[in-house]
Amino acid sequence: MLSALAFAVIGYLLGSVSSAILICRLLGKDDPRTTGSGNPGATNVLRAHGRGAAAATLAGDVAKGLLPVLAAKLLGLSPLAVALAGLGAFLGHLYPVFFNFRGGKGVATYIGVLFGMSLWLGASFAAIWLATAAITRYSSLAALVASAASPVVALVSGQSLWIVIALAVMAVAIFSRHHENIARLRNGTESRIGGRKI
Repeated sequence: MLSALAFAVIGYLLGSVSSAILICRLLGKDDPRTTGSGNPGATNVLRAHGRGAAAATLAGDVAKGLLPVLAAKLLGLSPLAVALAGLGAFLGHLYPVFFNFRGGKGVATYIGVLFGMSLWLGASFAAIWLATAAITRYSSLAALVASAASPVVALVSGQSLWIVIALAVMAVAIFSRHHENIARLRNGTESRIGGRKI
Protein backbone atom coordinates (compact mmCIF):
# COMPACT_ATOMS: atom_id res chain seq x y z
CA MET A 1 0.00 0.00 0.00
CA LEU A 2 2.81 2.42 0.83
CA SER A 3 4.45 1.82 -2.54
CA ALA A 4 1.12 2.40 -4.28
CA LEU A 5 0.63 5.72 -2.47
CA ALA A 6 4.22 6.72 -3.16
CA PHE A 7 3.75 6.13 -6.87
CA ALA A 8 0.49 8.07 -6.82
CA VAL A 9 2.43 11.05 -5.44
CA ILE A 10 5.33 10.56 -7.86
CA GLY A 11 2.90 10.33 -10.76
CA TYR A 12 1.07 13.44 -9.61
CA LEU A 13 4.25 15.51 -9.31
CA LEU A 14 5.47 14.39 -12.73
CA GLY A 15 2.05 15.05 -14.23
CA SER A 16 2.11 18.55 -12.74
CA VAL A 17 5.01 19.50 -15.00
CA SER A 18 3.18 21.35 -17.79
CA SER A 19 4.84 20.52 -21.10
CA ALA A 20 2.91 23.23 -22.94
CA ILE A 21 3.88 26.04 -20.58
CA LEU A 22 7.53 25.04 -20.25
CA ILE A 23 8.06 24.48 -23.97
CA CYS A 24 6.44 27.81 -24.85
CA ARG A 25 8.68 29.53 -22.31
CA LEU A 26 11.78 27.85 -23.72
CA LEU A 27 10.83 28.92 -27.23
CA GLY A 28 9.99 32.47 -26.15
CA LYS A 29 6.34 32.02 -27.08
CA ASP A 30 3.24 33.33 -25.35
CA ASP A 31 1.91 31.32 -22.43
CA PRO A 32 -0.74 28.96 -23.90
CA ARG A 33 -3.04 29.85 -21.03
CA THR A 34 -3.27 33.38 -22.42
CA THR A 35 -3.78 32.54 -26.10
CA GLY A 36 -6.44 30.74 -28.13
CA SER A 37 -8.63 28.51 -26.00
CA GLY A 38 -6.44 29.09 -22.95
CA ASN A 39 -5.87 25.35 -22.62
CA PRO A 40 -2.25 24.30 -21.92
CA GLY A 41 -2.30 21.39 -24.31
CA ALA A 42 -0.90 20.36 -27.67
CA THR A 43 -3.95 21.41 -29.72
CA ASN A 44 -3.93 24.97 -28.45
CA VAL A 45 -0.14 25.16 -28.82
CA LEU A 46 -0.51 23.98 -32.42
CA ARG A 47 -2.99 26.73 -33.22
CA ALA A 48 -0.98 29.42 -31.46
CA HIS A 49 2.64 28.45 -32.10
CA GLY A 50 2.88 25.82 -34.81
CA ARG A 51 3.67 22.17 -35.33
CA GLY A 52 7.11 22.02 -33.72
CA ALA A 53 5.98 23.39 -30.37
CA ALA A 54 2.84 21.26 -30.50
CA ALA A 55 4.77 18.06 -31.26
CA ALA A 56 7.11 18.70 -28.33
CA THR A 57 4.14 19.40 -26.07
CA LEU A 58 2.39 16.22 -27.15
CA ALA A 59 5.52 14.13 -26.57
CA GLY A 60 5.98 15.61 -23.10
CA ASP A 61 2.36 15.06 -22.11
CA VAL A 62 2.41 11.44 -23.30
CA ALA A 63 5.73 10.77 -21.57
CA LYS A 64 4.58 11.96 -18.18
CA GLY A 65 1.71 9.48 -18.29
CA LEU A 66 3.88 6.69 -19.62
CA LEU A 67 6.94 6.91 -17.37
CA PRO A 68 5.48 6.48 -13.85
CA VAL A 69 3.29 3.59 -15.03
CA LEU A 70 6.21 1.84 -16.71
CA ALA A 71 8.38 2.39 -13.63
CA ALA A 72 5.78 0.80 -11.35
CA LYS A 73 5.47 -2.17 -13.71
CA LEU A 74 9.23 -2.64 -14.10
CA LEU A 75 9.60 -2.65 -10.33
CA GLY A 76 7.04 -5.44 -10.15
CA LEU A 77 4.58 -3.44 -8.07
CA SER A 78 0.94 -4.36 -7.66
CA PRO A 79 -1.81 -3.49 -10.16
CA LEU A 80 -3.05 -0.99 -7.57
CA ALA A 81 0.32 0.80 -7.65
CA VAL A 82 0.32 0.81 -11.45
CA ALA A 83 -3.23 2.18 -11.52
CA LEU A 84 -2.45 4.91 -8.97
CA ALA A 85 0.75 5.89 -10.77
CA GLY A 86 -1.28 6.49 -13.92
CA LEU A 87 -4.15 8.19 -12.14
CA GLY A 88 -1.70 10.42 -10.25
CA ALA A 89 0.03 11.52 -13.45
CA PHE A 90 -3.30 12.20 -15.13
CA LEU A 91 -4.63 14.26 -12.22
CA GLY A 92 -1.34 16.14 -12.07
CA HIS A 93 -1.84 17.15 -15.70
CA LEU A 94 -5.39 18.32 -15.00
CA TYR A 95 -4.55 20.03 -11.69
CA PRO A 96 -0.82 20.86 -11.70
CA VAL A 97 0.48 21.92 -8.31
CA PHE A 98 3.29 23.90 -9.99
CA PHE A 99 0.93 25.96 -12.17
CA ASN A 100 -1.92 27.04 -9.89
CA PHE A 101 -3.87 23.80 -10.54
CA ARG A 102 -4.79 24.99 -14.03
CA GLY A 103 -4.02 22.18 -16.45
CA GLY A 104 -5.07 20.64 -19.72
CA LYS A 105 -7.79 18.27 -20.81
CA GLY A 106 -5.78 15.11 -20.21
CA VAL A 107 -6.09 13.13 -23.45
CA ALA A 108 -2.37 12.94 -24.29
CA THR A 109 -1.43 11.97 -20.75
CA TYR A 110 -4.22 9.38 -20.77
CA ILE A 111 -2.69 7.91 -23.94
CA GLY A 112 0.67 7.68 -22.19
CA VAL A 113 -0.93 5.91 -19.24
CA LEU A 114 -2.64 3.44 -21.57
CA PHE A 115 0.58 2.54 -23.40
CA GLY A 116 2.35 2.17 -20.05
CA MET A 117 -0.30 -0.23 -18.80
CA SER A 118 -0.51 -2.27 -21.99
CA LEU A 119 0.57 -1.91 -25.60
CA TRP A 120 -2.82 -3.36 -26.52
CA LEU A 121 -4.68 -0.67 -24.57
CA GLY A 122 -2.70 2.10 -26.22
CA ALA A 123 -3.06 0.63 -29.69
CA SER A 124 -6.80 0.14 -29.18
CA PHE A 125 -7.21 3.78 -28.21
CA ALA A 126 -5.30 4.86 -31.32
CA ALA A 127 -7.35 2.61 -33.59
CA ILE A 128 -10.67 3.80 -32.16
CA TRP A 129 -9.57 7.43 -32.37
CA LEU A 130 -8.49 7.06 -35.99
CA ALA A 131 -11.67 5.26 -37.01
CA THR A 132 -13.94 7.80 -35.31
CA ALA A 133 -11.98 10.75 -36.67
CA ALA A 134 -12.06 9.30 -40.20
CA ILE A 135 -15.82 8.86 -40.06
CA THR A 136 -16.85 12.07 -38.29
CA ARG A 137 -13.88 14.43 -38.88
CA TYR A 138 -14.19 15.57 -35.26
CA SER A 139 -10.97 15.28 -33.23
CA SER A 140 -12.77 15.98 -29.96
CA LEU A 141 -15.43 13.35 -30.59
CA ALA A 142 -12.77 10.81 -31.53
CA ALA A 143 -10.96 11.48 -28.24
CA LEU A 144 -14.16 11.12 -26.26
CA VAL A 145 -15.19 7.87 -27.93
CA ALA A 146 -11.72 6.35 -27.57
CA SER A 147 -11.45 7.46 -23.94
CA ALA A 148 -14.83 5.97 -23.07
CA ALA A 149 -13.97 2.71 -24.82
CA SER A 150 -10.65 2.20 -23.04
CA PRO A 151 -12.03 0.99 -19.67
CA VAL A 152 -14.25 -1.46 -21.56
CA VAL A 153 -11.28 -2.72 -23.58
CA ALA A 154 -9.31 -3.10 -20.35
CA LEU A 155 -12.13 -5.07 -18.75
CA VAL A 156 -12.69 -7.49 -21.63
CA SER A 157 -8.94 -8.01 -22.10
CA GLY A 158 -8.54 -9.19 -18.52
CA GLN A 159 -6.83 -6.21 -16.92
CA SER A 160 -6.94 -5.82 -13.14
CA LEU A 161 -10.08 -4.26 -11.72
CA TRP A 162 -7.88 -1.48 -10.29
CA ILE A 163 -6.75 -0.64 -13.82
CA VAL A 164 -10.32 -0.65 -15.11
CA ILE A 165 -11.50 1.63 -12.30
CA ALA A 166 -8.61 4.07 -12.78
CA LEU A 167 -9.25 4.28 -16.52
CA ALA A 168 -12.97 4.81 -15.92
CA VAL A 169 -12.25 7.68 -13.53
CA MET A 170 -9.92 9.26 -16.08
CA ALA A 171 -12.47 8.85 -18.87
CA VAL A 172 -15.13 10.62 -16.78
CA ALA A 173 -12.68 13.45 -16.09
CA ILE A 174 -11.91 13.77 -19.81
CA PHE A 175 -15.62 14.11 -20.57
CA SER A 176 -15.90 16.76 -17.87
CA ARG A 177 -12.96 18.69 -19.33
CA HIS A 178 -14.52 18.55 -22.79
CA HIS A 179 -17.90 19.98 -21.77
CA GLU A 180 -17.48 22.95 -24.11
CA ASN A 181 -16.60 20.65 -27.01
CA ILE A 182 -19.62 18.48 -26.22
CA ALA A 183 -21.87 21.55 -26.28
CA ARG A 184 -20.46 22.60 -29.66
CA LEU A 185 -20.89 19.06 -31.00
CA ARG A 186 -24.54 19.19 -29.97
CA ASN A 187 -25.25 22.51 -31.66
CA GLY A 188 -23.10 21.81 -34.74
CA THR A 189 -20.43 24.44 -34.21
CA GLU A 190 -17.48 22.23 -33.27
CA SER A 191 -14.51 22.54 -35.63
CA ARG A 192 -13.90 19.59 -37.91
CA ILE A 193 -10.48 18.24 -38.79
CA GLY A 194 -9.38 20.43 -41.67
CA GLY A 195 -10.87 23.59 -40.19
CA ARG A 196 -14.41 23.35 -41.49
CA LYS A 197 -17.44 23.90 -39.30
CA ILE A 198 -20.96 22.69 -39.89
